[in-house]
Amino acid sequence: MLSAFTNAFRTPDLRNKILFSLGIIVIFRLGSAIPIPNVNVQQVDTCRALAAGGQAGFASMLNMFSGGALLKLAIFALGVMPYITSSIILQLLTVVIPRLETLRKEGGQGQEKITQYTRYLTILLAVMQSTAFVTLAVNDQLIPGCTGLVYGTGLFPIIVMILTMTAGTSLVMWLGELITEKGVGNGMSVLIFTSVAAQFPNGLASVRQSRPGQQGWVIMGLVILVGLAVMAAVVYIEQGQRRIGVQYAKKMIGGKLRGGTSTYIPVKVNQAGVIPVIFASSMLYLPVLFSTFRPTGAAAQWVSKYFGSMSHPVYVATYAVLIIFFAYFYVAITFNTEEIADNMKKYGGFIPGIRAGRPTEKYLSYVLSRLTAPGSLYLALIALIPSIAFILFQANQNFPFGGTSLLIIVGVGLDTIKQIESKLQQHNYEGFLR
Repeated sequence: MLSAFTNAFRTPDLRNKILFSLGIIVIFRLGSAIPIPNVNVQQVDTCRALAAGGQAGFASMLNMFSGGALLKLAIFALGVMPYITSSIILQLLTVVIPRLETLRKEGGQGQEKITQYTRYLTILLAVMQSTAFVTLAVNDQLIPGCTGLVYGTGLFPIIVMILTMTAGTSLVMWLGELITEKGVGNGMSVLIFTSVAAQFPNGLASVRQSRPGQQGWVIMGLVILVGLAVMAAVVYIEQGQRRIGVQYAKKMIGGKLRGGTSTYIPVKVNQAGVIPVIFASSMLYLPVLFSTFRPTGAAAQWVSKYFGSMSHPVYVATYAVLIIFFAYFYVAITFNTEEIADNMKKYGGFIPGIRAGRPTEKYLSYVLSRLTAPGSLYLALIALIPSIAFILFQANQNFPFGGTSLLIIVGVGLDTIKQIESKLQQHNYEGFLR
């Protein structure tokens, strides 16, 4: 891998792409540190430590995706989360709305139209989320136990804060598209990778501070070793797949037999990726958000008791069940076995030993459900690592090597390395042909 990076910097075109991506990352991190107007920076810095363990689920995840910018009330406080949410919504609506399904099948032009819809929805979600978080900050509810985060509570300062955060989201979306177009890797994925990696030092520091003196350093070293071992296991499982062999029959074209090729359908163990974890966290955050705005009453006290802490057994069990459910749900929506079976039958393909058509669809559904079972359990186990760490080390929810962090780091890292290797191979082939 190191040799691949060395060769990448020796290639002028690829070196320029990597340096361009690094420049965009620097701008992104700079915007994650600059506060929006009307924010009491000193008070935010003082109270930010109180947020450790004070927020559960989606709020903690949103802070992670923003690289810690949310609790700083920075320009890029929302990070890439509005874009991720809008992309997921459009992907799900593609199955429900025939117009979107038609656009998806049109190829490049249809995908460009869906991308445009995603941008509009991103701005709408950014306005809604920025309004919610600015309201929490104005009402001293963004960071539990912390007051005085903003200087003024008038209408004009609040509107300026909302517009600034929304404009920051638009700029993040543009920066991500620049990386995709002129840099290396998928732009949004690279920015997510950067945000998650930026939280690692704070997470390790929280582990070290969980025990006094030398004991804290020993525990931090053990956490790093365990984290690297878990990361290696995640890499192994993320690349695991079931290859379903497909044979295409020969056809008589122009007096000659053509076709008869063999290929396979790759079905990953974790076909859903990190999406079920995001869905589950979002669902768990809804009652927490309700109790934040209406802190009085029996319902709010019940939510605070059972879902206010990530170490509570009810929270842990509900989180795991939701992840397993959404893993099956998302895979069933995105992996259309009926469409795959119809396409195979249309082009003369078949799975050896399985008849084309309906039997092929049933077989694919059977294999998919069998693979989703261990994949969903694996996702639930990985996602509960921060809860286990909270119980053992009393670390905050920015605990390094957490479930979502590991999945993002591994997924984006593997994808970026594959793209670099692909571009290196293209460069070598060009030199050979010359």
